[in-house]
Amino acid sequence: MSVVEQARQVVLAAIEQRTFPGASVDVGESRGTLWREAFGTTSFASAFRLTSLPAPFATTEATPYDLASLTKVIATTTVLMDLVGRGLVQLDDPIADFFPEWRGTDRDRVTVQDLLEHASGLPARLLEAPPDTRREFEHDICTMPLVYTPRTKSRYSDLGFILLGMLAEARGGAPLEDLFDAICVRLGLAESLLAEGPLTFKLSGSTKARAAPTVPQDDDVRRGRILAGEVHDNYAAALGGVAGHAGLFGTAASVGDFARLVLRAARGGAVPPPLSSTGLARFTTKSVVPASSRALGWDTMLPTSSCGSRMSSGAIGHVGFTGTSLWIDPPRDRYFVLLSNRVANGGTLEQMRTIRRSFHDALSEL
Repeated sequence: MSVVEQARQVVLAAIEQRTFPGASVDVGESRGTLWREAFGTTSFASAFRLTSLPAPFATTEATPYDLASLTKVIATTTVLMDLVGRGLVQLDDPIADFFPEWRGTDRDRVTVQDLLEHASGLPARLLEAPPDTRREFEHDICTMPLVYTPRTKSRYSDLGFILLGMLAEARGGAPLEDLFDAICVRLGLAESLLAEGPLTFKLSGSTKARAAPTVPQDDDVRRGRILAGEVHDNYAAALGGVAGHAGLFGTAASVGDFARLVLRAARGGAVPPPLSSTGLARFTTKSVVPASSRALGWDTMLPTSSCGSRMSSGAIGHVGFTGTSLWIDPPRDRYFVLLSNRVANGGTLEQMRTIRRSFHDALSEL
């Protein structure tokens, strides 16, 4: 059995076990795609038969998925790379310079880099339900108690990336989605994305209609209805669908386009800023924070992580709560995109983690 067939069987078994109803993959090298395929359907028939949505339809290579926290590396980190490269933001800029309410002896020295490395002292989420306005988000995050001394450890935080999105807009002088769209044009991604699918914060028309749907969590005010082309994360939804931590949609092909640029730059190829080799190297260097696997925005390879046990030590990547993942292995000249909508009444986070590991390990000899 070929390595691709082994990985295919992992995805098919996950569908049979109802971890997700369907998935889309794009696996390749810096020169192009080696394997691209769509599996299953956009939803479980039993989960949606009582709703007003049409019956589930077959997943295709043009099916957009809610990328969830892949937003952090594809959009927000890339925008911050651009702002740093243009001198509009410095990694050692104190967060207090951007947000007047970010004050206190335990947080005055927290920097942009600390937020990118998830080492700021912020918890993962707010204690209460998300507020109604952007201003309230800013206030709540900036004034909440830190849960550990900054830079003593790394604790994954959506809140830190929400602030980074706001910071980017302030220094970039435009909404986050516009800053990201401009970078896509500069990188030459815009033309290919028009043909291969969206990489966008805002789906519309027929593209929105064919998106893989999701089901809100129990603490979401939208519970009881299906989210078709709407962001799953309730914080991003409260912020209008665009946030530094979540909100981006994409197809496996469009994420693969982005991954190839990162892969080429990581291998020393000529890629325009902000994904130039020098800029990328700065953002993908592993943190010196104790016991952290994080770089700037990106995660790095650990044998116990979602990338499996067989990637190179130089691999970088990220995952998303909805059932998405992106891993890039520059020493092997490979990238791996696996998108699903686990949060459409599918499996648990632990089941998804096991599938990701098996998927990546199966492709270790590709």
